[in-house]
Amino acid sequence: MEIIISKDPIELGISAGKAAAELIRDTISEAGTANIILATGSSQFETLKYLVSEKDIDWGKVVMFHLDEYIGLPETSGASFRRYLKERFLNLVPALKAAYLVDGETDPVKECSRLNKIIESNPIDVALVGIGENGHLAFNDPPADFDTKEPFIIVDLDEACRRQQFNEGWFKSFEEVPQKAISMSISQICKSKHIICSVPDIRKARAVKDCLEESVSNRFPASILQVHPSCTYYLDNLSSTLLSADLIVKNQ
Repeated sequence: MEIIISKDPIELGISAGKAAAELIRDTISEAGTANIILATGSSQFETLKYLVSEKDIDWGKVVMFHLDEYIGLPETSGASFRRYLKERFLNLVPALKAAYLVDGETDPVKECSRLNKIIESNPIDVALVGIGENGHLAFNDPPADFDTKEPFIIVDLDEACRRQQFNEGWFKSFEEVPQKAISMSISQICKSKHIICSVPDIRKARAVKDCLEESVSNRFPASILQVHPSCTYYLDNLSSTLLSADLIVKNQ
C-alpha cells in the first residue's frame, strides 16, 4: 500500500482526483474502456469535484458502478446516494457508456441479482472508496463478511454507521436513518485492479489507525485493503494524526 498525506481535504481531493483521472485515461488507452466504482459521502466531495473538472477523459468509454444505497429511501431524499451521484457526477460529465446505480426502492434481492449479473461481466479497473468512522468499507460494517463471493449483498447498518450518517447532516433525526442497505461486498471491492481510498477529517483518525495498523480483521473491515496489490490511501493532516511515524515513512 501507499500513503499520501495532504494538508487538508481540498488538497487531498485534488491529489486523489488526479490519480483517478490518470488511471481512467490509461485504462481507456490500453483496453478501450474503463470500468469504475464511485463512492459517496462527504469523504468524496473534493475528489469527485476534481474528477469532473478533467476535460480530457473520454467518458463515453467509461462504465460506472456505485458502492451502496439505503433500502427503502426514495431518490428524492437528500441522503440518497443515487441523487448524490447524479448531482455531483453524472449530470456534470458527458454521457457515460453505462452507469449502474443501486436502486434501493425496488425488491433488494432482485436488485442484488440484477447488479451481480452485470458486474460479473465488467471487471473493475479503478475503485474510489472511503473508510467509515467504524472502519466500514462501503456499508460493510464490523464484523464484515469477508467470505461471501456475491458482488452485491443486503446488509444491516450498525448504530455507529447510522450515527455517522445523522451527524454528517444527511438526515433530520437518527431515527430516520435506514437500518438496511444494499452494499457492494468486500470480496467484490477487492477484485478492483486499482483502489483509491480517500479519508479526510479528524473523526476518521481512529478508524484510519485501526485499519492501517491492526492485523487484517473483519472487526476493521477496511483493513482488508492492506493486502490489496494496488491500493493508495489519500489522507490529510487530521485523519493521519494517530498513525505511527514508522508506518508513514515506510509507505510513502
